[in-house]
Amino acid sequence: MSAVVTLIAAASAVLDEQAVQAARASLTALGADTAKPDWLAPDRACDIAEEGLVPEQAEAAVRRALDGLAVDVIAQKPGNRKKRLLVADMESTIIEQEMLDELGDYVGLKDHIAAITVRAMNGEIDFKGAVRERVALLKGLNESVVDEVWQRATLMPGAKTLVSTMRANGATCVLVSGGFRCFTERVRQWVGFDDDRGNVLEVVDGIMTGAVVEPILDKDSKLEALLAYAGERHVPTVETMAVGDGANDLPMLLAAGLGVAFHAKPTVAAQARARVDHGDLTALLFAQGYRIGEFVEG
Repeated sequence: MSAVVTLIAAASAVLDEQAVQAARASLTALGADTAKPDWLAPDRACDIAEEGLVPEQAEAAVRRALDGLAVDVIAQKPGNRKKRLLVADMESTIIEQEMLDELGDYVGLKDHIAAITVRAMNGEIDFKGAVRERVALLKGLNESVVDEVWQRATLMPGAKTLVSTMRANGATCVLVSGGFRCFTERVRQWVGFDDDRGNVLEVVDGIMTGAVVEPILDKDSKLEALLAYAGERHVPTVETMAVGDGANDLPMLLAAGLGVAFHAKPTVAAQARARVDHGDLTALLFAQGYRIGEFVEG
C-alpha cells in the first residue's frame, strides 16, 4: 500500500460509517484503491489503507471530504508506524498551561507576559530574547512561588496514556521544553517520562534574579535533543516521534519520523507533516496503529 490514512474523532465526537465512506470515496475519486476500513476503536478511530496516492495527496483529499467534522486526518507510509522514541514539548502539549505566564501572575503581569509568549510561539519574535524579557519581569520573586504555581498545572487529556503505552511497548519518552527544569522535573515524574530537559531560572539566596542560566534551550536545542536521544539509543529517525505546538518545536517536528503539531499555532500547523486539531494525545497512539485495547492507562 502507498499510504495508511488514519481518521481520529475528537473525544466529544463520533466517527461514523458515513464519514469513513466519504473519506474512501475521496480517495477512489483520485484513482486510489482502498482497503476495507480497519477500526482501531469503535466510533473513534480507523485506518484506511490505500494504493495509488502518496500520503500528502491522500491526506489532502480526505481533509477536503471531511471538512467541518471534528475528525483529525493523518496519512503516512505504512512501514515503521510504531515509534521507539517520543520527544515531547511540555507547555500547551503535555500540560495545559504556560507556566511562565502563571509565574507572571505573581507580579501582576500575567497578561503582558502571556502576550509575549503568544508572539514567541507564533514565531513572530526571537525565542531566546522572549525568554530573557519575560524572566526579567520576575526579578525579586521568592523561589517558593514555584511550588504555589505548580498547583495550577493540569495534564493534557491522554498524556499519561500516551507515555505509558509507548513505554510499555519499549519506547523511550523524553520531555524537552523551552520552559523550566523546576517544572519539567515534576511533569516527568507525574507522567512517567524517562528524562527531561529544560531551562534553569537563576536563583540566589532563594530569590529569582530575573535571569536565565545560559545557554537557553530553544528550537535548535530541541532538534539537537531529538537527534541525540535517537543516536544514543540507536533509533533510526524514521522510528522517532515528536509533538509540540509552538514555533520552537517546528525543527524537531520536521526532523522526526512522525512530527505532530498538537492543537498548534497556525504557522506550525501549516508546516508540520502531521497535525491533531481536535483529538487528545491518544490520537498519537492511533496514528501509530495502536488499538484501543492496547492502551495502557497511566
